[in-house]
Amino acid sequence: MTMKDKIAVVTGAASGIGRATAQALAEAGAKVVVADIDLDKGEAAAAAIRHDGHKAEFVQVDMTDGGSIGAFAAAVQTQFGPVDILVNGAGWGRTAPFWEGTPEFWSKLVALNLVGPMTLAKALLPAMMERGGGRIVNIASDAGRVGSLGETVYSAAKGGLIAFTKSLARETARYRISVNCVCPGPTDTPLMAAVPDKVKESLTKAIPFRRLGKPEEVADAVVFFASDRASYITGQVLSVSGGLTMAG
Repeated sequence: MTMKDKIAVVTGAASGIGRATAQALAEAGAKVVVADIDLDKGEAAAAAIRHDGHKAEFVQVDMTDGGSIGAFAAAVQTQFGPVDILVNGAGWGRTAPFWEGTPEFWSKLVALNLVGPMTLAKALLPAMMERGGGRIVNIASDAGRVGSLGETVYSAAKGGLIAFTKSLARETARYRISVNCVCPGPTDTPLMAAVPDKVKESLTKAIPFRRLGKPEEVADAVVFFASDRASYITGQVLSVSGGLTMAG
């Protein structure tokens, strides 16, 4: 599965699923733009990829800020050229009852998990359309497919990202641009590390494979959608959850 000379942007690539995805795309031959708000971790992620003999550069971006996203898109296309692959991997949530949330917190969740990916896709699409091809892979969540206790607004934002994926796929198919979505289930990431052990134990028992997912396993699905092996697939949603969400 070669992606030699492809330019791939991965947001949220400083850690977790985003970092695993950046690594996997680089191993497949792509030149990866590691995008994240965390300067130190982002630089470290790009350096680790280069240390392994692959191509990667870090460019900072705040996916909750439209101005930052616009500047990022312009800088990437100026420095590296038109983007072939966009992976919207940046995301964040926090478990709490819905009624304890505030409008400010809701706005942050929606900005990062939905509006940010839409804004970046809009910035990078014109060059893809002009060239007549491209791959967009949005990393949503099974929370957006079936809901998640204590993550109501996060689930709503990820559900919106799923709907955005399907609708954008219809609009861009004429330009030979595919848009697909990967929905991780419970995955062993730094975000999961903050979840209480009792909750993680309950999740593990509920998963048919009896374990949390690995970031690399989600990355494999992303790389498939980004590759030529998925050339006739668009508007699809793939759950990577160890069988936790087989229906819905």
